[in-house]
Amino acid sequence: MNPDRDAVRDRYAAAARRALAGDSPGPLSDGLGAVHYAGETVSAELTATSIGCGNPLAVADLRPGETVLDLGSGGGLDVLLSARRVGPAGRAIGLDMTDEMLTLARGHAEREGVTNAEFVKGTIERIPLPDASVDVVISNCVIALSPDKPAVFAEIARVLRPGGRLGVTDILADNTLTDAERASRTGAVECVGGALTAGRYRALLRAAGLVAIEVRPTHEVGEKLHSAIIRAAAPTPVTIVPMTPEHADAVLAIYQAGLDTGHASFETTAPAWAGWDAAHLPAHRLVAVTPAGRVVGWTAVSAVSSRCAYAGCVEHSVYVHPDTRGSGIGPALLRALITSTERAGIWTIQSGIFPENTASRRVHGEAGFREVGTRHRVGRHHGRWRDVVLIERRSPVVGVD
Repeated sequence: MNPDRDAVRDRYAAAARRALAGDSPGPLSDGLGAVHYAGETVSAELTATSIGCGNPLAVADLRPGETVLDLGSGGGLDVLLSARRVGPAGRAIGLDMTDEMLTLARGHAEREGVTNAEFVKGTIERIPLPDASVDVVISNCVIALSPDKPAVFAEIARVLRPGGRLGVTDILADNTLTDAERASRTGAVECVGGALTAGRYRALLRAAGLVAIEVRPTHEVGEKLHSAIIRAAAPTPVTIVPMTPEHADAVLAIYQAGLDTGHASFETTAPAWAGWDAAHLPAHRLVAVTPAGRVVGWTAVSAVSSRCAYAGCVEHSVYVHPDTRGSGIGPALLRALITSTERAGIWTIQSGIFPENTASRRVHGEAGFREVGTRHRVGRHHGRWRDVVLIERRSPVVGVD
């Protein structure tokens, strides 16, 4: 079941008219702004017109100079906060189909003195922006209201630049929510009729061509309903090629950037190329290269043991340039590594990951790695003991007889 667009428009237009008249926007806001935007420096009036179930700015990592698009921008809170984060060189765009909400948001922008924000009329199923024109798409519990979610995700993929990011909050339905239960609920939780399950959300994002997908429920907002954080990215076009000594400087720089995060390795400083070269097997060294020739990631393997029984086992590393994390390069490198090792008769790829490195754990899980267990307090790193999660992928095609 999908929400009726006219009913949604009428409901939100009425809330905006109340706010424009100086009254409370009504039950739509339900005080959520005060909860999810605690600590933000915004007027009480602006916070009171936040109609959502979370704070997408806590989901999307906005950077100075970026262009960010808010789908269903309502009273403009997320747009105005985004405008602050992207700075004068950046741009924040709010998209809404309701004239009254656009009027309300433009008034808020003027009163807040925000000059790098704009508000445009349109629907999220047909975004009135050019292809590849946006760095980040955010949204606050609006996608659940759409009657055509495949169109929404296709439009998001269209307007995102290569490597662009999606970071939204939305409503998820439990798998046990029935059609009868959806139909019986109206009023403040009208979005229940169109709420997707986590699995369906992932499938639609994947069908739109997005990568690095994360769908994570955060808190309950109703019976069989949860607010959720959803992240995804537009893939960055790269070519996976064999690593050569000419790539050395870029490989070591990416390695050092990973070490600087404090969650990549017990090492703290990348070695000279001779040391790195000696530690990794000549085969299965791969780099991800953009059309402009820039190296944005690498993967390589080391021997697990000199014993013959372990000849088909290797330990791998995969690192991605910090500017392109979350854009599908890590998964692409892992796929290429799996293909390369299986062709050479390697049956097990293994490694260790700090438990806090949830992004790497997720990417490896999606690539078919399993978490074997945790080695507790296995080593000291920056003055404290660290655990390591052991992961492995056993090939389903090599050494199965």
